[in-house]
Amino acid sequence: MSKEERLRQQRRIERRRRRRRKILIRRALAAGACAVCLLTLISFIKPDKTETSTAGGGEQNLGGPKETIAALPEQEEPKDFSAIEIPDWIKQDFLTPNPYSRPQKQLEAVNGVVVHYVGNPNTTAEQNRSYFNSLAETKATYASSNFLIGMDGTVIQCMPLGEVAYCSNDRNSDTLSIECCHPDSSGEFTKETYDSLVKLTRWICETFELKEEDVIRHYDVTGKECPKYYVDNPTAWEAFRREVFQ
Repeated sequence: MSKEERLRQQRRIERRRRRRRKILIRRALAAGACAVCLLTLISFIKPDKTETSTAGGGEQNLGGPKETIAALPEQEEPKDFSAIEIPDWIKQDFLTPNPYSRPQKQLEAVNGVVVHYVGNPNTTAEQNRSYFNSLAETKATYASSNFLIGMDGTVIQCMPLGEVAYCSNDRNSDTLSIECCHPDSSGEFTKETYDSLVKLTRWICETFELKEEDVIRHYDVTGKECPKYYVDNPTAWEAFRREVFQ
C-alpha cells in the first residue's frame, strides 16, 4: 500500500471515531433528558404520605395531610337552674360568697343526691348554716351544704341550685347535698327531720329525673361514717330510699 493510500485510510478511521463519539454524546444527552423528565413527572404524581415519628415524645405529621379529627358530640346546654321554681316550704338563706363555703362554682350537672348528718348533736339548722357562713372569716376549713334540715323539719337552702357546695368530696360537682341535724350521737333523725328529708329528696329527684340508685350516702362516696345512723342500719337506709320513690 502506498503512502497516500495509508493516509486516506487513517483519515477515514478518524472520521468514524468522531462520528461514534458524537453519537455516544447525543445518546447520553438524550438519556439524561429522559431521566430529568421522568423524575419531574414522578414528583407530580407521587401521592402524599403521612408518616409517624415518635421523635420528641409524640406523633408528628411529616409533610402529609393533616389527620382528620372526628367531630366531638354536641354537649348538652347547661341547665337553667334559675328557671326552677323552689317550693315555699324551702327557706332560702344563701351563704355569703367566699372561697371556703360558697365558691360560686357552677355545678356540672345534678346526677344524684348525697345525704349527710351534721355530726354535731342537738344543733339547729340555723346554727349549722351560721357555721358554714363563718368560714369566710375563720378560714378553718372548706365546708358547706346545698340544704340543711333542722330537728323541727325546717329546710334551709344555703346556696342557689346551680352552685357547688363543699360537702361530698369528688361528687361535689354533680350532686346536691343535704345535711341533717340530729338530737344525739346515734345520728338517728327526728320524725320531723326524716319527713322533710323524704319530701326534699323526692322533690330533687322529680325535678332532675333521678332514680333510686342516684340517692346515696356520704359513706357511699368516701367510706366516711356519714350519715351514721344509716351506715349502722343499712336496712333503714333502703327503706328510706323506697319511701322517696313511693
